[in-house]
Amino acid sequence: MIHKSGPITYIFAGVAGLGLISTGFLGMRTLDQTSVIENQANRIDSQLAVISTNEGTILELETDLGNLKNDLEDLVEDYEDELDRNEEFEDQLMDLAGELDEFERLNEIDEELLSKYSKVSFLNENYIPSDIEKIDDDYILEGKDDQYFHGDAMRFLERMFDAAERDDIDLKIISAYRSFDEQNELKGQFTEVFGTGANAFSADQGFSEHQLGTTIDITTPAVGGTFESFGQTKAFEWLQDNAHKYGFILSYPEDNTFYVYEPWHWRFVGRDLARDLDRDDDRTFYTLDQREINKYLLEFFD
Repeated sequence: MIHKSGPITYIFAGVAGLGLISTGFLGMRTLDQTSVIENQANRIDSQLAVISTNEGTILELETDLGNLKNDLEDLVEDYEDELDRNEEFEDQLMDLAGELDEFERLNEIDEELLSKYSKVSFLNENYIPSDIEKIDDDYILEGKDDQYFHGDAMRFLERMFDAAERDDIDLKIISAYRSFDEQNELKGQFTEVFGTGANAFSADQGFSEHQLGTTIDITTPAVGGTFESFGQTKAFEWLQDNAHKYGFILSYPEDNTFYVYEPWHWRFVGRDLARDLDRDDDRTFYTLDQREINKYLLEFFD
C-alpha cells in the first residue's frame, strides 16, 4: 500500500529534525559549560594552592618577623647595657681625671705648709719656701727691717690687715719669715739672755713656724715690742673674732703644751681649716692628727 506524503507528514518530519538539531545543540552547549566549569575549578584549585603556599609563606614571614623582633629586643638590651657600661666608664674617667687634677694640685703645694713643727717636725737648713715676697711697708712696724711672707698667701694677709684698718684696728707686723740660720741666731740670743728658759718661748732652728714663710708676729704701734701686753688689746680681740676668715690661727693659745701663751703669733693654714678650728673650741691645730690636717692641703690657697 502506497502512502502518500502530505503536509502533515512534512510537518512531523520537520519537527523531528528540529528536535535532533536542538538536542545536538544542547549537548554541545552542555559540553562547553562543563569545560568552562572544569577550567574554573582548575583555576580555583590553582589559586587555592597559591593561597595555601602564600599562607605558608606568611606563616614563615611571621615567624621570621617574630625572631627578628626578639633579636632586635636583644640588641636594644645589649645597646642599653653598653650605654650603661660606657656611662660607668665615663664616670670612672671623670673620677680619675679629678683625682689626677687633685694629685697635680697637691703636687704643686708644699706639704710642709701644714706640717706640725714646734718640737714635732723638723725643717732642715736647706728648706726655703717656694715663693717668698716682700711685705708692703705699710704693714710693718716702723723701725723694723724688711719682712717677707709666702707669695701665694700674701693676698690673705693684706686682706686681713686692710679689714682691720677699716675697723679702726692698726695691726703691724714685727716679724715674719725667718730662715734656718736666722732662727738659729735668734735662739742663740735668747739663750744668752734667758738660758734654758728661752725654750719656753723660742723654737730651735728647724722647728720654727716662721721658717715656713706663713707665720707672722703681730703687734700695734702702741704695744711695740712688748709682746705680752698684746693679749689685752682690742687688736687681739679683733683677731680672735676675724682672723679665721682670712685663714689665720693662733698657734699657741693658753694652756698649750708647746710654748708659753703667745697672743702675737699667728699662722696661715688656709681658710677652711681656720674656719673649722674656730667653730670647735675643743680643738687646736696642734691637737689635731696630722692625717686630718693634711685633708685641708688641697684647698690651702683657695
